[in-house]
Amino acid sequence: MPVLERNNVVVHGTGPEAMVFAHGFGCDQTMWRFVEPEFRRDFKTVRYDLTGCGKSDLSQYDFKKYASLEGHADDLIGILDELNLTGITFVGHSVSAMTGLLASIRQSGRFRRMIMAGPSPCYVNDRDYVGGFEADQIESLLNTLSLNYLSWSRSMAPAIMGNPARPELGEELTNRFCSNDPKIASHIARVTFYGDQRKELPLCHTPSLILQCSEDLIAPLEVGHYLHRHLADSQLVVMKATGHCPNLSAPEEMIACMRAYLEQS
Repeated sequence: MPVLERNNVVVHGTGPEAMVFAHGFGCDQTMWRFVEPEFRRDFKTVRYDLTGCGKSDLSQYDFKKYASLEGHADDLIGILDELNLTGITFVGHSVSAMTGLLASIRQSGRFRRMIMAGPSPCYVNDRDYVGGFEADQIESLLNTLSLNYLSWSRSMAPAIMGNPARPELGEELTNRFCSNDPKIASHIARVTFYGDQRKELPLCHTPSLILQCSEDLIAPLEVGHYLHRHLADSQLVVMKATGHCPNLSAPEEMIACMRAYLEQS
């Protein structure tokens, strides 16, 4: 199957450089609808759905291939190959930030810069490392997810989104989660929450902007500071935004942070 069809790739804009947007767990490319259009004048923008999510071809989801984030990094590189893109600005939310990092290590010449929103190299606390969760909490979360994905989605999505004063945001994320195939979503969740890319961080030499929300259930402040210490040529911006999805809850602030970084990089 053609890679652009498999991942429901959508291209806009006519700028001389490309900006590629990748969404987080349980979501799809529509999570970028308030951010991506703002960059079409200056960039050729590319949005896609991770294999197994959104309007990607679910029949192409291979549980062996996607047993690690390297499978999704392969897909990203395949999309860049198909569109003949190099020198890109990669914008990754949550787990996709690490997918972009892995791809940039393998093909550093294709990445000019990365913008990471709510990234985390490891979600499990490990001695002095604060990932946000104990191992037994992660296992309990994943067991609940696998037993009743829809119920898990309805309870967890609003907590992940944060912003309880704006319940429509939690409702949208709930709908996104509930639209996924439960078996595939459970597999992606396990790969995501048990992933550990800490050893890869020193191998990445692509300049990066880390956008950290001031309150984030999934990626606490300590994670943002850890990434900043271990990623060469990185900048950390702690946003006023709260929750784990600033691309939906605070797009104006996110756009402003991105533009400020682009102007100086």
